[in-house]
Amino acid sequence: MPEDSFSEYYRRFPRHDRPTEDEQLFESAELLERPDALRKTDPWRVLRIMGEFVEGFDTLGDVLDGVSVFGSARTKPDTLEYAAAQEVGRLLAEEGVPVITGGGPGIMEAANRGAYEAGGLSIGCNIELPFEQGSNDYLSRSINFRFFFVRKTMFVKYAAAFIVFPGGFGTMDELFESLTLIQTGKIKDFPVVLFGIDYWSGLEAWLRDTVAGEGNIDEEDLLRFHVTDDPAEAVAHVIKARGTRAIHKLERESGIG
Repeated sequence: MPEDSFSEYYRRFPRHDRPTEDEQLFESAELLERPDALRKTDPWRVLRIMGEFVEGFDTLGDVLDGVSVFGSARTKPDTLEYAAAQEVGRLLAEEGVPVITGGGPGIMEAANRGAYEAGGLSIGCNIELPFEQGSNDYLSRSINFRFFFVRKTMFVKYAAAFIVFPGGFGTMDELFESLTLIQTGKIKDFPVVLFGIDYWSGLEAWLRDTVAGEGNIDEEDLLRFHVTDDPAEAVAHVIKARGTRAIHKLERESGIG
């Protein structure tokens, strides 16, 4: 379609049908005939990726040891999970801990809401999706990302812990990426809390009986996450780890550790 104009391309493809930046990154060879093809080649895309990292680092550069909260965007406000996530956000804010989420609805909204209404720093890192996901109304700071891997970097770089509520593929992705980073020593003193004993019990049993049972992870890897149904316990667990993290950081900087 070389003869088509840039505006004609977007007229022909409604917003939910347009390829996202991540799609274009993985399928760029199929898009070279677009009228804006020169600006969609991989070397040019590197500049956009770099710019997105710079924007994220600039916006969040003053955030110290926040807590990233994950969970389903489909969780309704009248559910126990929503209420628990909201309570977690409130308790973290009262401890002076920034709350970081994906910025969308469901569990993300609940955690942001709890932090925002308690006067804490409530951060949303939203993402471009084929069906647009709007930011929730409880953000004191918001960034919109086009690339998943840039966004995921922010979740880890500016957090000292993860609290993971029931969710789907995206939640599982964040959970296992964090566990991999911890297992491989890329991040240290980084607690992961799974909220919802019933929800996570099947996964916990599979990791223990099958994955560890067949030697694909060590038994000690099962200690890399903590499971609870209590918002106060979840927050106390990450607050305690924040203190340990600070001590170990001082020891490393002073050459003691």
